[in-house]
Amino acid sequence: MIRETAPAKVNLVLQVGDVRADGLHELCSLFASLELADDVAVELGDDPSGDAGSGGAGPDEIRCPGVTGPNLASRALDELRTALAGNLPPLRVTIDKRIPVAAGLGGGSADAAAVLRAANRLAGDPLDAGALRRIGERVGADVPSQVDPRHALVTGAGENVEPLGLPPMALVLISQDEGLSTADVYRAADEIGSTRTLLDPAALRALAARPLAELAGALENDLEPAALHLRPALSSELAALRSAGALAARVTGSGPTTFGVFPDRQTADQAAAALSSKSVVTALRRQP
Repeated sequence: MIRETAPAKVNLVLQVGDVRADGLHELCSLFASLELADDVAVELGDDPSGDAGSGGAGPDEIRCPGVTGPNLASRALDELRTALAGNLPPLRVTIDKRIPVAAGLGGGSADAAAVLRAANRLAGDPLDAGALRRIGERVGADVPSQVDPRHALVTGAGENVEPLGLPPMALVLISQDEGLSTADVYRAADEIGSTRTLLDPAALRALAARPLAELAGALENDLEPAALHLRPALSSELAALRSAGALAARVTGSGPTTFGVFPDRQTADQAAAALSSKSVVTALRRQP
């Protein structure tokens, strides 16, 4: 059995550009990798016949207690098996979910990337990280950045990943009982015109190196107006985070999770105690 950590991420900054010829939006984002993470275990399955396991069609069995419906981990294994010309035995995947589902925190993508890493090791490491990222592109936009989960500047439609440093910070996350469809949020962003034509990766690269107070003052998310349009109640959570002392408060990704930035965990813990019972305190993941 191989165990992998699948960390959540927040988009500290998310710029959303025009729709590309492939139907995906051009993006430019600062990703922060978090201590909050799922635990993913991958082992050889016991069904060499290739019959479907509990994860759906195909030879693999995907167990994710408490989560129903399609799982990106299954698709990741299908794509990896195709890349390896079928030279991958049936596998059993068990995902211990700690990251809220459909929350804009990239949990499903992190799980899929962790499965790619583990399954590649079980196959004898035939593929390098670049090849796994290319496979990840076919699974989901956030998967390539999570193949080697770090703080990063992410461009393209998620396929271009440039690791970088960020100042220390703690975060208070407020999740929701009901997720938001990423497709619905992007559709709403196009309809209300919250996207932009010009993206500025150089500015975000420079911003990542600035002190926390300066970085926090420049956080933005082009999908936030769309998320608030679809879920107006999120506005009150953003206001509550700011009132609790957050240096900045935003919706992460397509939402609906909101987050506040704090200088340290003690301050974040104090704020969380006064906020929603759904709040979770986390910090940036230490980088290798």
